[in-house]
Amino acid sequence: MAEAHQAVGFQFTVTPDGIDLHLSREVLKHIYLSGVTSWIKRAIRFKNGILTGVYPASPSSWLIAVIAIMSTMYARIDPSLGMIDTIKRTLPVSDYMTVQTQTVLSAILFATGLWLSLILMLRYILKALLSYHAWIFESHGKMSFCTKLWLSLVKMFSGRRPLLYSFQASLPRLPVPSVDDTITRYLESVRPLLDDEQYNQMEVVANDFKRDEAPKLQKYLILKSWWATNYVSDWWEEYIYLRGRSPIMVNSNFYAMDLLYVIPTHRQAARAGNVVHAMLQYRRKLERGEHAPVTIEGSGVVPMCSYQMERMFNTTRIPGIETDFVQHLSDRKHLVVYHKGRFFKVWLYYGGRHLWPSELETQFQRILDDTTEPQPGELKLAALTAGNRVPWARARLKYFSQGVNKASLEAIETSAFFLTLDDEEHGYDPDKLGSLDLYAKSVLHGKCYDRWFDKSFTLIAYKNGKLGVNAEHSWADAPIVGHMWEYVLATDCFHLGYTEEGHCKGDINKGLPPTAKLQWDIPLECQEVIEDSYMVAKEIADDVDFHGCLFDEFGKGLIKKSRTSPDAFIQLALQLAQFRDKGEFCLTYEASMTRMFREGRTETVRSCTIESTAFVRAMEDKNTKSAQRLDLFRKAADKHQNMYRLAMTGSGIDRHLFCLYIMSKYLNIDSPFLKQVLSEPWRLSTSQTPQQQLNMVDINKFPRYVGAGGGFGPVADDGYGVSYIIVGENLITFHISSKFSSPETDSYRFGQNIRQAMLDIRALFDQNDKKEM
Repeated sequence: MAEAHQAVGFQFTVTPDGIDLHLSREVLKHIYLSGVTSWIKRAIRFKNGILTGVYPASPSSWLIAVIAIMSTMYARIDPSLGMIDTIKRTLPVSDYMTVQTQTVLSAILFATGLWLSLILMLRYILKALLSYHAWIFESHGKMSFCTKLWLSLVKMFSGRRPLLYSFQASLPRLPVPSVDDTITRYLESVRPLLDDEQYNQMEVVANDFKRDEAPKLQKYLILKSWWATNYVSDWWEEYIYLRGRSPIMVNSNFYAMDLLYVIPTHRQAARAGNVVHAMLQYRRKLERGEHAPVTIEGSGVVPMCSYQMERMFNTTRIPGIETDFVQHLSDRKHLVVYHKGRFFKVWLYYGGRHLWPSELETQFQRILDDTTEPQPGELKLAALTAGNRVPWARARLKYFSQGVNKASLEAIETSAFFLTLDDEEHGYDPDKLGSLDLYAKSVLHGKCYDRWFDKSFTLIAYKNGKLGVNAEHSWADAPIVGHMWEYVLATDCFHLGYTEEGHCKGDINKGLPPTAKLQWDIPLECQEVIEDSYMVAKEIADDVDFHGCLFDEFGKGLIKKSRTSPDAFIQLALQLAQFRDKGEFCLTYEASMTRMFREGRTETVRSCTIESTAFVRAMEDKNTKSAQRLDLFRKAADKHQNMYRLAMTGSGIDRHLFCLYIMSKYLNIDSPFLKQVLSEPWRLSTSQTPQQQLNMVDINKFPRYVGAGGGFGPVADDGYGVSYIIVGENLITFHISSKFSSPETDSYRFGQNIRQAMLDIRALFDQNDKKEM
């Protein structure tokens, strides 16, 4: 019972002689240390808040400004042009406010005002510089004089050692494209998908919209862009994610995998201990704003918006009848662990500090060794988060609004994140056919009741030491989770490490308080709702067809030698694979980011273009010469790159049309054009996973320490979802999803088509090289 004693700060009894008070020195020590840690954290946050608030200047520059102004006064020079005397006259004269004190205080106030004005001016200049995007349209490896000058100015005005949120106030707003440009680009994007008659009809509808409804909608949208920080992001979060009433499992959530080839330890509790500790380190730096701001790959200085990172931890999507909402809390001191149908609350702090990896391993091993049975209804409870949103919202109000159920649900929803100690073994095994496919399905949906799909993310630790992350999509996009995940994996393997026996390093603290098992009182009526949600989710999960395709014939290195963007190369290969798979082209979605703008999220690149379809037809025409095919390939690749850059710089098509559609709903304006645009299915949905964003691991030194990337479920019933990650110089991993229920799709077949398409395009360059020799 020693542990129980340490869990109580003090106890007292009433006796005839008065109150007999018993204090626990050990617990009072922990209370003291917790308070000290809390105040240190507040002080650091306050300091970093000041540093961010005055950026790109520094607090010390204020002192320099004051000293400079005071020096000029002693030299009888007035740089304020009489403003100091004006301030001086407004100050009251008293015994405490002498004439000399008035003069000094007036000079300090003027210097402070001048300093603040300089900060605003520097921010305005930096915002103007960051609004310049011509550099991104220049050919790779070629930099104009204007871009070199611009780059030098950005470096000069960016200051030294910026913090995570230092650039937020200097990021430009996302511009609203003109209606003419958007409709022109839209018509161009659908031209290869429509015959002449269909295209002429679409052109008429589009021009009618441009003439009649668009001017009014555009005016209101421009007004919103002046008022709101970002004219897209709030509506995107609400209407694309939070108002959706269908299950978010598979349909919205996405996943990230562990290292592809390496398992640092096969001890489940130890791997979970190290990784949770690494996440706590990341969270501490995140909450203090101490991470360096992320910059655009290749630029080194152009910052990206960090807004989405704020809600990475302590965040839950709360279900509602009509719409959900995202609940984000301040620093949480616990997480909730799921294992074999039981939920456990684990404290993350001890004595005012984070638990060490060895201490976390001890706590997780206690849970693994616990042999108690789940309470009635507890086993599949999390299936509520996997089914339809309305039944879950109603069940939450009816059965989880009071008593032990309310307390236990609050423990889950207010936790730092959710951890599943999975009782299965998964991971990539080259000797087991389909191992990557099963691994992907497990991370994406598991058993439909062993992940809490509403949490910002669920960390999954498998029995063999492998890991995975299932992330909810409304609060952020995949690159945000990718930043954290790469940091955690690198910290786990290269900084924390393991003992020779595979345990976490460090001493074992036997005095830790025990984990608390969450209690539930779930009536039969609620158990039926849980079972219904589970059946809905299971039907969705069983229909997901996954294939993980490791393409190692060549990679980024060889593609760059051909003077082609790796992303454009892969997108054209996907177009060729799609045509070979279905015999026709389709509307293609590629996600691009708009984080060069404040609170930017994503934009769509419509990868199926007139140029790409011409190239694909030439590849399938045996009479077309390789030189002609190569020429068409280069034109298609250049077109794709230009579209990608337009999307990144705020000149995309789909977010603008989406916002016009939302505005038409608010104004009760019926638009046949917008209805048609928003109802078009994306039968090929693609996304590239960024790699090595934090540069914590040198792939050349550690070639086996590479991530497997991640993926998402199919978007269309008869289409494919394809996520790919370019790993180092010689590996590209494709995550392909579709539905078994569609007779038109087969993920394995599509993977083989992608592989062959990649090889066929490479053959074009090989043939060209031979001719040049």
